[in-house]
Amino acid sequence: MTAFITVILGLVLVILGLWSAWPLWAWPASLALLVAVALIINRMLTREREDFPHELTLEPDSASPPVQRQEQRVTRVALPSAVADYDFSFSATVRWILLEAGDDAPLINPGGLAVDAVLRRARAVTGEQQPTRSALVQHQLDATLGTMRPDPTGRVLAMAQDVSLVLPEPDRERLTRLSDVRKDEDLWEHERNYERNKRAYLGDDVLKDTGSAVVWWLAKNDDQVEGAVDRIGLLASLSAAANNDTVAPTFQHLVGTPYDPEYDDPGYMETTDVGEPSQPSGPEPSLETLLEWIGFGPHDTDLDLFAERLAHIAGLHGKTAAAEKIRSRFDPPDPDDTTDNTSDGPVQPEEEE
Repeated sequence: MTAFITVILGLVLVILGLWSAWPLWAWPASLALLVAVALIINRMLTREREDFPHELTLEPDSASPPVQRQEQRVTRVALPSAVADYDFSFSATVRWILLEAGDDAPLINPGGLAVDAVLRRARAVTGEQQPTRSALVQHQLDATLGTMRPDPTGRVLAMAQDVSLVLPEPDRERLTRLSDVRKDEDLWEHERNYERNKRAYLGDDVLKDTGSAVVWWLAKNDDQVEGAVDRIGLLASLSAAANNDTVAPTFQHLVGTPYDPEYDDPGYMETTDVGEPSQPSGPEPSLETLLEWIGFGPHDTDLDLFAERLAHIAGLHGKTAAAEKIRSRFDPPDPDDTTDNTSDGPVQPEEEE
């Protein structure tokens, strides 16, 4: 440091002497001055270094040996979860530091104490977690086991790193299937409740009586009043069926032939000569009502064609009596026609061109 300062001062003096054109006698004087300044600076620096106490000099402490850390790898240790019979598989590297003990302290296995301490801490975390959350629980264990803590005996400090926590694949598949079943069951239960509520709404409110059914239909189709009038008979029948009852007398003329319980009498039906059951002696169904319900008027040009097709369909199903009545209603038989239209068995279908 002294030589460096001396060189700098010498350069400064040379520059000043050349710039101001010193006389020759000034150069030896400036050199003597430079030597004197260098000696003074050297003495000052030497005194500061000697004033620093030697006992503060940084030296390694030979009395305290370096800390010895030891580690042990544990793998596939079963740790309980919050669900019985579904255990996590735990793996980690356990590290520990041996603490000082008295002269009369018993000998220990520090690795065993450290592993036991780590497993105790890990078990306290996993025992409260669901087995399907192994990835989340692994991060929690990283934080919980990442700090050196004493074991219950106080002889070692233990921690764990490189933690791995997984659920065995067979258990994972079982839990997945159970979860799917619970979801399907929950969905089915909601659908059943929805259907139950819908049936209660229709049976107890909409179809409680004919008036409620008509009002419900009008609420759905408020711009079709005439349509509601045309459907009163149908709504009355629906309301009666929903309540296991007969149609009220007020609406019976709108639904055709009412149901008569005496029709259920086994002796009520009589067998004709051709083996067909005779028609009930009660009120006959109105063909005009059927045609009006379908939409045919009395002067519709297609009425005769439709009646012929209807009679043909009745004959295909063996209803010869009904077919003859339909034909006689819309196409009276020719008096000169001697053909016997009644035959044993159903009418064979006519081939259409």
